[in-house]
Amino acid sequence: MKVGVTGGNGFIGRYVCEELISRGHEPLVFDHHSRTAGQDHPVMLGDIRDATAMVELAAHCDGIIHLAAVLGTQETIRNPRPAAETNLVGGLNFLEAVAQYDLPGVNIAVGNHWMNNSYSISKSAVERFVHMFNADRGTRVNNVRVVNAYGPRQLAAAPFGSGKVRKITPAVICRALAGWPVELYGGGRQISDMVWVGDVARALVAALEVAARGEVLDRVVEVGPHESTSIRSVAELIIELCVERGYSPVPIEDLPMRPGEQAGAVVTADPETLHAVGIDPVSMVSLREGMARTVDWFIEHEGIHWSVPEGEQLVRTAN
Repeated sequence: MKVGVTGGNGFIGRYVCEELISRGHEPLVFDHHSRTAGQDHPVMLGDIRDATAMVELAAHCDGIIHLAAVLGTQETIRNPRPAAETNLVGGLNFLEAVAQYDLPGVNIAVGNHWMNNSYSISKSAVERFVHMFNADRGTRVNNVRVVNAYGPRQLAAAPFGSGKVRKITPAVICRALAGWPVELYGGGRQISDMVWVGDVARALVAALEVAARGEVLDRVVEVGPHESTSIRSVAELIIELCVERGYSPVPIEDLPMRPGEQAGAVVTADPETLHAVGIDPVSMVSLREGMARTVDWFIEHEGIHWSVPEGEQLVRTAN
């Protein structure tokens, strides 16, 4: 199949493109950014808010995996309109496009779908629209809920990278490598399942192949591990892995919870739902193995994109 991937130049999108190729498919990236470094797949420039552009994408492929969205928790609370316009309108444009051309599709959904922040609200609304379109418009779209995806190439936010949204894994790794205290909202006591990005890509492509066979799943596929852990435990594991590689240990500092998130929240997945797309949860990459690979990648690429605010010094603590 020739598969359109909205947001295909993003973190998860790049892995999805690689997974498609490994399974004999041809990715067609649909993104408002031009080709990312290291990304050699065909790119169709466009915006998911543009209904005509989305229909044009559908006319040039055999299925669509819809990833593009405005991300962020507190960022989208301060200004909810971009998330509402992009995620809701873009999601509807995706559904209208696959309906018009009778294409199989996959919609990426969020593990914290019940939280009251602009990102979660808009994404969970699209998840419900998928059910409506499947029931009343005859579409073949499967929802895949993803918890906290992590892995190499994930953008860090300032001062370590150009990312606009603070993600837990690069934030903790970069601070640990720099010798800075690791800052955790709510002390990191909330439970949040972490999942290797390659396993996310595998589930998304498998869900599309299932849809292409005409199978619309009754349940949402949830991509996550068998064992849940707290954010604090994840941070402690990352610090441990950095110490094993010759870096000095760093302390953990508690920060107040961000708006739109709840202290002590539990965001978990039901990995047994992966059987519906032919994936045995036992085959997924473990947290320790995945984090070790991720830490090694950040060590290898350390300093390339880091920018430090004036008056501060980036301390390299490796022995």
